[in-house]
Amino acid sequence: MTDSESPESRLQDGRPIRIVALGGGHGLYATLSAARMLASDVTAVVTVADDGGSSGRLRAELGVLPPGDLRMALAALAADDPRTIRWAEVLQHRFGGTGALAGHSVGNLILAGLTEVLGDTVLALDEVAHLLGIAGRVVPMAPIPLDIEADVSGLEDDPRVSRVIRGQVAVATTPGKVRRVRLMPPDPPATPEAVAAIGVADLVVLGPGSWFSSVIPHVLVPDLLKALAESTAQKVLILNLAPELGETTGFSAERHLHVLSQHAPDFRVDHIIVDSAFVPAGGERDHLARAAARLGAEVVYVDVAESGTHAHHFGKLAAALGSIVSSRDGALSNAPRREGITSWP
Repeated sequence: MTDSESPESRLQDGRPIRIVALGGGHGLYATLSAARMLASDVTAVVTVADDGGSSGRLRAELGVLPPGDLRMALAALAADDPRTIRWAEVLQHRFGGTGALAGHSVGNLILAGLTEVLGDTVLALDEVAHLLGIAGRVVPMAPIPLDIEADVSGLEDDPRVSRVIRGQVAVATTPGKVRRVRLMPPDPPATPEAVAAIGVADLVVLGPGSWFSSVIPHVLVPDLLKALAESTAQKVLILNLAPELGETTGFSAERHLHVLSQHAPDFRVDHIIVDSAFVPAGGERDHLARAAARLGAEVVYVDVAESGTHAHHFGKLAAALGSIVSSRDGALSNAPRREGITSWP
């Protein structure tokens, strides 16, 4: 923590907040960037099904967990001092050119190398976290690489016929309509460190992100779903700011909740954060409230968008999450004062 930051927010009993964020890619990066404004004890639980780009190449060639989303989570949680900022920039740097290294991120190569040297991905992640001054942790959701398999309609002449598509990139970019996804192998093990972190968390956040390839996979890991069900933490689902081309083209906010419930009928959350502009006041909110009730959740409408974009504003998102925690605990001491947070909603 630098001199420019205030002390981290604490619960009424004086204990620092413990936050767990589940997801992958840019969606998880946004959540972690917001969460670290509220707490230093932040654990990222990251999807491990990426099969494209640098991650896919390293996964295929070395048999390691795809490192890209793990690397991005580390960069999001890096401390704010100049030394660690520089290291985070290095980890995110992607080689250009046309040779063997073209397209690889430095951080992906470091994580792959450390995993081979230490023999364990979690140990490798902890080592890089120490280098970046991270007080929390980044862990994979499963200790083995996973594949995503989807039933997709609209790819055949008969719209009622579904085709099975396999691979995260193929699912994310399909021109068809994703009906259902599965993890391969089915019912994979959860990383013990992820389960343990959920068990002691005060706030657990799922989303935003690619709905079928970064969000839903977490509730398809039996031990993660069980840990979420048993957790006494406030559980928050963050909806995307707009449908994604490919995976969720044409999806309403309500549809996002329906497909989540279809994949995990027993999954429950306490709050669903929805950007006010994504679902304007009117009948659509009534439909969304009924869909949220299936998850046991209250819908929280708040402005969380970066102006003029479909990206989340880290400060606004942190304020929304902090408000949820404080509403349960009575109050938060040392409310965050980092740049971007000016008031609680």
